[in-house]
Amino acid sequence: MVEESIYNIAVRLLDADAKVPRDYKKALPVITPLTKPFWDATTKHEFLLQKCAKCGAYQWYPKPWCIECGSRDLVWTLASGLGTVYSYTIITQVVQNTPAFESDLPFALAEIDLDEGPRFVAQLTDVRLEDVEAGMRVKVTFVDATPEISIPKFKRAET
Repeated sequence: MVEESIYNIAVRLLDADAKVPRDYKKALPVITPLTKPFWDATTKHEFLLQKCAKCGAYQWYPKPWCIECGSRDLVWTLASGLGTVYSYTIITQVVQNTPAFESDLPFALAEIDLDEGPRFVAQLTDVRLEDVEAGMRVKVTFVDATPEISIPKFKRAET
């Protein structure tokens, strides 16, 4: 029996899924009941975070309870989409061993301190790599990957 590579399986599954455009070959997030409100909002180019109705803390990534007080009373809330680059790295090699990322190389991947508090990891776009720096103000933008998923990325915020 010949083992099929993970990449070939992923490509085959993407090709078999009529909802995924054939020209989009990058990995897509797995949508779960917990993350569905976030991904549904991205298709409208809205950036949501969970907010605790008890203590007011925002959190990312989605959880069924508040990471500050333990309450299960969480509400998906429209966030500003603004933040500050905490740290970043320049990606120069293919991601996930898939050629679909080759045309993006090189690119900046950043840890972003959102204005609401949580830290979010995303690709930076529309900025020269030599201009990327810690402390840079950024805002969310979206790349429409499929009808069901738009990928949040960040670009330099207007000052």
